[in-house]
Amino acid sequence: MLVEDILSRDPLYVEDSTFLTKARQLIRDNHVRGLSVVNSKRVVLGIVTTQDMLRVTSTKSNVTVSGFIVQVPTVTEDMDMFEAAKIMLKEKCTLLPVVESQEDLVLKGVVTLIDVFKHIDISKVPQKLIGDIMTTKVVTASPDDSLTEVWGKMLDQDFTGLPVAKDGKPIGMITRFDILKRGWARISKESETRPSDSTQMHAEKLMSSPIFSLGSEASLAEALELMLKHDMGRISVVDNGKLVGIVDRNDLIKSYLGE
Repeated sequence: MLVEDILSRDPLYVEDSTFLTKARQLIRDNHVRGLSVVNSKRVVLGIVTTQDMLRVTSTKSNVTVSGFIVQVPTVTEDMDMFEAAKIMLKEKCTLLPVVESQEDLVLKGVVTLIDVFKHIDISKVPQKLIGDIMTTKVVTASPDDSLTEVWGKMLDQDFTGLPVAKDGKPIGMITRFDILKRGWARISKESETRPSDSTQMHAEKLMSSPIFSLGSEASLAEALELMLKHDMGRISVVDNGKLVGIVDRNDLIKSYLGE
């Protein structure tokens, strides 16, 4: 399958002169992790990501995205989608701009790791257990953690979601967008010295529950099916009621590709 078969042909994008506040709003309202950045002729300049923009604590309304552009490779429609996935994994980015050619960099669309994930052939998934690929050193949130604390953990290690655990048992999941959709896009470590009611709300109030999980003996195919069915980016791995690991889309794509 090629990039042309899975790309978004009417992608969200911003010009380099766009105010950061508007870009943040687009990300929050459309539940995306990044945006392509173009000039006035729609030539691709790079991307901006949630990881970079949401670290910014400035409340000035005249800050533009031009200072936050990340240079990433561009791809064309005739590239194999898994080759595009390998580039995204190598560059540690979740989307790539799609252009006409490497000489004509006008934006035609975007391809994301989520697009690739949705088109994995389950029948070709390696015969492995999720215990073989899971991350065992799981960063968790406590139900009593403030949003400021949760937000800090997410930004420090570029996590988009954290299991919420109590006494070693997972009770829910909280994601970056659970926080953003409530309008708190400027939560930062500075909030710890200037607490407000919103930033001090506890994780338990925003987490999704019950949590979806599988045991470490479940297959990769089972994990893939569960994540696709519920449109999840990660699942907790639970043995005997205890959280023992976590598996996300990237883990499954890497395993599929033999990375």
